[in-house]
Amino acid sequence: MTTRARRGSRNPETPQTLLDVTERLMLKEGYAAVGIRRVAREAGVAPALVLYYFPTLDDLFLAVLRRRADQELERQARIGQSAHPLAALWKANGSPGSALIAEFAALANHSEAFRAELIARAERYRDLQHEHLRQMIAEGSLDIGGAPPMAVVVLTTAIARVLVNERHLGLTTGLEETMAYIEDLLRRYDGPPSGRRLEGGHVETA
Repeated sequence: MTTRARRGSRNPETPQTLLDVTERLMLKEGYAAVGIRRVAREAGVAPALVLYYFPTLDDLFLAVLRRRADQELERQARIGQSAHPLAALWKANGSPGSALIAEFAALANHSEAFRAELIARAERYRDLQHEHLRQMIAEGSLDIGGAPPMAVVVLTTAIARVLVNERHLGLTTGLEETMAYIEDLLRRYDGPPSGRRLEGGHVETA
């Protein structure tokens, strides 16, 4: 291992920088553009340092997935504290990082290990969302008109991510009408938006 790699191995920020670079490349150019040498060049380090932390490219992709999944679980905890859970759920599923889901899905088609990890993480996150909505309905603090809580979770996730991906592609036809309709649904089932506005595929707090 090079001297440069050994120096970098003592920097706790280096792995996060490598994951940041990988995510950025995946969002901008797709996962196929990611390679050990490309990540090293973008991060300003030696390729040996990338391999020090992530021995294979699959290890690097799995680390990106796990970090993103951990961040989503943290968002779920915040949803659990929100007075407007449906709006919070929409915001979490419509965040810009959701565009990575398409790249993760493409990767899953080429790696059984990655597919298994992706499914396990997604199911855990979905189950947590469902349980939170179910509890709020049972407590009487949320009324979704008799709709199955899991169906609300799946629909919210699917619609939000489709809109994020289409905006990422530059497809905006029908976006505003869809957002206006979703805003109306949020008001109907989630209470007054209290300064919230829907924009760009997610809910923002004023």
